[in-house]
Amino acid sequence: MTPEAGEAERALTIAGAGPVGMLLALLLARSGRRVSLLERRADPRVGPAERGRSINLALAARGLAALESAGVLERVRPELVVIRGRQLHDRDGRGPLLPYGQRPEEVIYAVSRVRLNNVLIEAAASVPLIKMKFGHRVTDVDPATASVRCSEASGATVDEAPAQLMIAADGAGSAVRHALQERGLLRATEEPLAHGYKELHVPALPDGGWAYDPHALHVWPRSEYMLIALPNPDRSFTATLFLPESGPGGFDSLRTAAAARAFFAREFPDALKCIPDFNTQFATHPQGKLATLYCWPWHVQRVLLIGDAAHAIVPFHGQGLNCGFEDCVLLAELLAGGADDQTACTQFEHLRRTNTDAIAAMAIENYEDMRAAVLAPDFAMRKQLALDLERRFPGRFIPRYSMVMFHAEIPYAEARRRGALQDAMLDALLAAGMGAASELAARLMDGYA
Repeated sequence: MTPEAGEAERALTIAGAGPVGMLLALLLARSGRRVSLLERRADPRVGPAERGRSINLALAARGLAALESAGVLERVRPELVVIRGRQLHDRDGRGPLLPYGQRPEEVIYAVSRVRLNNVLIEAAASVPLIKMKFGHRVTDVDPATASVRCSEASGATVDEAPAQLMIAADGAGSAVRHALQERGLLRATEEPLAHGYKELHVPALPDGGWAYDPHALHVWPRSEYMLIALPNPDRSFTATLFLPESGPGGFDSLRTAAAARAFFAREFPDALKCIPDFNTQFATHPQGKLATLYCWPWHVQRVLLIGDAAHAIVPFHGQGLNCGFEDCVLLAELLAGGADDQTACTQFEHLRRTNTDAIAAMAIENYEDMRAAVLAPDFAMRKQLALDLERRFPGRFIPRYSMVMFHAEIPYAEARRRGALQDAMLDALLAAGMGAASELAARLMDGYA
């Protein structure tokens, strides 16, 4: 067999040059695989960034470990802003800072999707085994040969050469998944959230300073809805309003600039003061929808779905990107592990699905925590009790949020299982009263596994 033939047999096509597709390409190239990346958008390095179309991203332990595996963490690090906890805002603009953990390293990082993607694209551009094709929209896929038909920006139709494996990393609206659905080869269902979102831009102050504490996720919890804001390296914030689609206080009740401004003046007055062009932004920025995607199977002949294309989740645990990056690491390890590609894909779906189902459920549950549970009378006591148990029983009691965000070695499904046991434990301790909690905690921990 000639070297060229051997390379052809090992060639891979990836649809989607977003962060997940780019990271996967880098990981596969490190193991010697040749990768062709297809992206429907123009090269984002040479055009203006879209604003108002993506929720700012959070990087935690799982995502950082994946970037390090690909050898690009130090390239990304200058784009990261440290987030140490949630800063709550009441209607007077005041509220406590709730640290994410109790150790200095237990922080998350805010990052712009555009900036992160551009760093990864620049890294891939220097790798000879990676070929990127922008302006190539996937219109059909033949799963038997992993060949792809694309439409170019000019309108011309092009057929990409067959590959050993075609991997769909083209997001929640995956064109590859849609093509397989059209062929009757998989089923996909979306469970929509009754709430949508709208992104707003909070600029730096006129003197160049930050409008809010730059090392916090700012949350305006209002029980049935909320506003959040994450910092950017240029001292601006990306704010996202989560609101019911309809009904009183829903998006459909804010159809005019006057109605939207009155709503913000009542519910988020300190945020409104920091958005000088609020009327224009609210009118022109699109309203996004939120849903959890369930798809089966992920693996169809020589095509595999990963990331949001396979299991999109709502953004309330800051794990969408981290989960997708974790997909990339596992898949790259399996493909480089000696098994043939088809076996590796089957193993990937088997090993991963339980964990992606778990984080999908936890993401929805965390929405309730962010917008409503923090307002409960016993919230502070419950959180303090959990931190006390973690200090008293290190390594045995780890709050669920910490397991998800700071312990990449704990699978999502295990974090959810242990979290349920811990919630029951906290319920019992709070019911017993703080005076009896210490003795009861010791007894409960003896039976905890």
